[in-house]
Amino acid sequence: MDFFESQQVAQRKTAWLIALYVAAVLMIVVSLYLVFWIVGFFAWAKGALPMDTFSLWHPKLLGTVAASTGFIVGTGTLYKIATLRSGAALAAMVGGKPINTANPSPAERRLLNVVEEMAIASGVRVPDVYVLENETAINAFASGFTAQQATICVTRGCLELLNRDELQGVIGHEFSHILHGDMRLNMRLVGVLHGILLIYLIGYFTLRAVAQGRGGGKNDPRPIIILIALAVMAIGWIGAFFARLIKSAVSRQREFLADASSVQFTRNPEGIAGALKKIGGWGIGSHLASANAEQVSHFFFANGLASPAFSLLATHPPLVERIKRIDSNFDGRFPVVSAKGTPMEAEVERETATALKPRVAAPSPLGWAAGAAAVVAQIGQLRAENVAQASRLVAGIPDSLRSAAREPGSAAGVVLALLLPADDAARSSVLEQLRGSCDPAVLQALEAIAPEACRLAGELRLPLADLCLPALRHLSAPQFENFKTNMQTLVEADSQIDLFEFTLSRMVARNLEARLSPRKPKPPQYYALAPLAGPCSILLSAVAQVGSSDPKAVQQAFGCASSLLGDVRLELKEINACGIDALGDALDELGKTSIPMRKRVLEACAATISCDGRVTIEEAELFRAIADSFDCPVPPLFPSIATAEAAG
Repeated sequence: MDFFESQQVAQRKTAWLIALYVAAVLMIVVSLYLVFWIVGFFAWAKGALPMDTFSLWHPKLLGTVAASTGFIVGTGTLYKIATLRSGAALAAMVGGKPINTANPSPAERRLLNVVEEMAIASGVRVPDVYVLENETAINAFASGFTAQQATICVTRGCLELLNRDELQGVIGHEFSHILHGDMRLNMRLVGVLHGILLIYLIGYFTLRAVAQGRGGGKNDPRPIIILIALAVMAIGWIGAFFARLIKSAVSRQREFLADASSVQFTRNPEGIAGALKKIGGWGIGSHLASANAEQVSHFFFANGLASPAFSLLATHPPLVERIKRIDSNFDGRFPVVSAKGTPMEAEVERETATALKPRVAAPSPLGWAAGAAAVVAQIGQLRAENVAQASRLVAGIPDSLRSAAREPGSAAGVVLALLLPADDAARSSVLEQLRGSCDPAVLQALEAIAPEACRLAGELRLPLADLCLPALRHLSAPQFENFKTNMQTLVEADSQIDLFEFTLSRMVARNLEARLSPRKPKPPQYYALAPLAGPCSILLSAVAQVGSSDPKAVQQAFGCASSLLGDVRLELKEINACGIDALGDALDELGKTSIPMRKRVLEACAATISCDGRVTIEEAELFRAIADSFDCPVPPLFPSIATAEAAG
């Protein structure tokens, strides 16, 4: 199953969840209707209602109950989803605190390194990383509506009790949930449960209010109200029970896939198996103390609550079964785990140095050489080769630049430095233009970083920008606007915008906006490409003219795309019609298409790029920017591509 199929499966599961949600609400409506009908019947029998007969069918009563229930449950669901509009909000709800990336402890630095490598390897933006400081259990989760909003959260026990391989196995498991679209479904499940639980809470608080009040006498209505409140509580509890059954079934189904994906990502089954074994051998296992743990129990790496007596309510498969799927020789006996405290700096450095030596051989020429379909098949597919490549890329970035990427002001300076011209005189002129508008701290960092950033190898530029994103997310709204203005100033400084400038500025701005102003993904507006012949023509014409200035080669590359989009009337545009603004508008419009249509566009772009058998770093970076506009994560550039560029 490729990335696009995974996203469609996630959409179908969301549709199925909505259907079950509607069914649950309808059952609640019918149950509440019967409760109020019974109350009305007894009132009629006592002569309290002026009716000759009392029918089971009362449309007005049913309408009132249905409208009230729908309003309460729907409002509760939407409110909860809105309050958890980002992964960071959910992490904070269970007590998570963001890691101080500017001054992390050795154990936190190790965690950040693992997350950064996994993110770069998969093409996902580097997530924010949180720690549950007061939780000594071994657990973790990923949350957020989209990959751009993803947050990774681990417990203090996970941070301190696992070695690097085990930690990498856990993080690989969580990245599987990010790549397969599980997070969005999990976020919606939280909202559904909250909405249905409101029915129970209304009955509960009504019961408390009536029980604490004064009453008495023959016509005291309190007994009837108490009975109604108890009935409403029972109905709400039963509804929440079945909602939890749905939640648990959905969660269990995805855990085995995430475990298998982690093994595939790391090519090290001992990592995730070791983490699961330590959970079994640790006193409190994976059970969290947070009062809000139950609401988000389906997010966790392992059971966040004590195992329920009713197995269908378990959000995760049994621990032994998960381990045996990975390690068939496991005998069911867990190792005894004892607290060892925070890993010493020397230990972490030793593990990190070992980790930078790839476990797998250098990547073979994959993807581009194998054709457009193979390139697109790599989207959203994290492999061990990708992780090894990401480790190499991160290790190739100078320590001074990596350190600067961890603090908001200096991270802004790093991104701006990547947009500076390489020529010393031109760079000085551009820096002079920024003096009046740029924040002094950012400008100081920019001037200090500029020489080294300008010497950075081409394949390291976008990975370095990725490392800056977590720190840049801490910019205030005015700081972000100033940063965007300065980026635009640098992009336009030389009166010509090259593809790297377009790629970098678009990707950084787009991903920061998604985090600083989180919004739910919008449904597609287009389910066919025929109405988008204009944007398709602009995009593919621009891609074709990146690889060559030879008209024949451009025509041939464009023809490769045309053969894949036979139902779209494409027209090769002149280069002046494919400027940066036109290209950006085309990507925005094509980003409104359905998932299958996005796949077709990306296949056409990949065919255009690989048509001449030679792929440059600039072409690969542009492809990544195009895919990013469609929310499709692309793994990093392989050495074989860079070799092809050098050979050309």
